[in-house]
Amino acid sequence: MKMPELRNRVNKEILKERLAAEAVERVTLSFYKYVKIDEPKALRDHFFMSWSALNCFGRIYIAHEGINAQMSVPKMHWDEFVNQLYSDERFTNVPFKIAVDGNGKSFYKLTIKVKDKVVADGISDPGFDPSNTGTYLDAQGFNAAIEDPDTIVVDMRNHYESEVGRFDNAFCPDADTFREELPLVVDHLKGQEDKKVIMYCTGGIRCEKASAYLKHKGFKDVNHLKGGIIQYAKEVKEQGLESKFRGVNFVFDERIGERITPDVLSSCHQCGKPCDTHVNCKNDDCHLLFIQCDECASKMQGCCTPKCMEIAALPLEEQKALRKGKLKSDAENLSVYKSRLRPNLAEMIKKQNNQRA
Repeated sequence: MKMPELRNRVNKEILKERLAAEAVERVTLSFYKYVKIDEPKALRDHFFMSWSALNCFGRIYIAHEGINAQMSVPKMHWDEFVNQLYSDERFTNVPFKIAVDGNGKSFYKLTIKVKDKVVADGISDPGFDPSNTGTYLDAQGFNAAIEDPDTIVVDMRNHYESEVGRFDNAFCPDADTFREELPLVVDHLKGQEDKKVIMYCTGGIRCEKASAYLKHKGFKDVNHLKGGIIQYAKEVKEQGLESKFRGVNFVFDERIGERITPDVLSSCHQCGKPCDTHVNCKNDDCHLLFIQCDECASKMQGCCTPKCMEIAALPLEEQKALRKGKLKSDAENLSVYKSRLRPNLAEMIKKQNNQRA
């Protein structure tokens, strides 16, 4: 008997419509654990069947080194979900980070993938021990450490994440991936191996590995924020602490960001007004991630340039036809741009409008 294909094949637009219409209360959470998994494919299939039955959504990566999960779980099935996960001794009492934004409209389907690593790090040194991590700091401890002028604060997230929110006086690497950040951070901190280093990321998983890497490179006093910004925001709220994190916490789901403080640290990439709302260009062939204010979103119909507006307005079949044979070297094909190398959208809009005048 042929096994059913354990993946969702329903059109994403239909799934998004279903999510918007459902009355189910959901919990958005994340969790991770570095733990030896001998058969990640078998575990992947087990989780897919179990969590599909509970109507869970999310994006989960499983590798021989562990698991990294961001999920949306119906409240009515929360206890069953926790009991199922904790019944596996490898994940008993794994801590959950519950999102500050509790609307639950974070994922529209369940995706579980087997990866070489749960966080791509680019590390090939056989002597590196990822379990030799730094010291955990809770929100109160992190706040105390950050107030010391001799403490070095490091943001272990990507450029587009720190652009809209970050801790005071943090070093924010100009990088698009974690594997790019590690050597940049080590190079930036060279000669300061004896200083106190505190690190942070979204949910803690990147800092867990980064702290071990810095210790491997000879840094003596390495610390990282337990549970990341997600847990920090929760503790700050519960304990009445001052939030040293300003702005928006970028998240990798349909919400894109959850606000931590009212501070707006960035500006619209099209008009320059203060704004910290990330969007993806409505032209699916572009899908450029950029910051767009409400006024520009209305004016540009959610697109990054006039050319993308024209393409996004075409019937779907015509859009698909245009993509055939399209060269990645096309100067106006914005899908080739990484976040920190994004084009000057204001200049492109001006140029394209002049060409159409």
